[in-house]
Amino acid sequence: MRKIIVAIDGYSSCGKSTVAKQLAQYAGYTYVDTGAMYRAVALAVNRAGVAGQKEQIIALLPKLSITFTQSAGGQHVCLNGEDVEPFIRTLEVGNLASQVAAIGEVRHFLVQQQQELGQAKGIVMDGRDIGTVVFPEAELKLFLTARPEVRAERRLKELQEKGEQPVYEEVLRDVNDRDYRDTHRAESPLRQAQDAIVVDNSDMTKDEQLSYIQHLFDDCINR
Repeated sequence: MRKIIVAIDGYSSCGKSTVAKQLAQYAGYTYVDTGAMYRAVALAVNRAGVAGQKEQIIALLPKLSITFTQSAGGQHVCLNGEDVEPFIRTLEVGNLASQVAAIGEVRHFLVQQQQELGQAKGIVMDGRDIGTVVFPEAELKLFLTARPEVRAERRLKELQEKGEQPVYEEVLRDVNDRDYRDTHRAESPLRQAQDAIVVDNSDMTKDEQLSYIQHLFDDCINR
């Protein structure tokens, strides 16, 4: 059976990573969380104390090595050999990641790595510009979306489960701010590829969404 590239793009807190992991497991493919890569860069920027300083951020890039490891708990991202998974999922790092991602040099640095990971195909990759920039030739492109209020509620629950005490209004504002930055940045803005299939999961359960996307994948494989 032929192998393909599955590119999943969409807004923040749409569940891209969750369904991408599930689809990769279903297909026996490799999953790559590009958002985690940007979060790892953001964490490095935060630790170096150079947030908002473009030239210093660019100078930091050659010093960064971002890799993935697989464990019983799933895929973890490593920064210079350190498992930083517990540190990159905070609201602070997520917010900084969307700011760092607006820097062209950061995107070029990570896009090159992402393209190398997909050379052999058999990969599911999610992010903001996978179907438009990283793999415009991907055989299956999906664009996930949901109403901002729904996404804010999902994000709120995720943070609460991690022991944080976020305020809904602040989370909703952060979702809307990230949407604006993602869609208005000069470098590789978030947009739907012309040949992408839109999946609005506002009123879908996770199981309903997975079943639908598995069906799309099977159709693509069997063409």
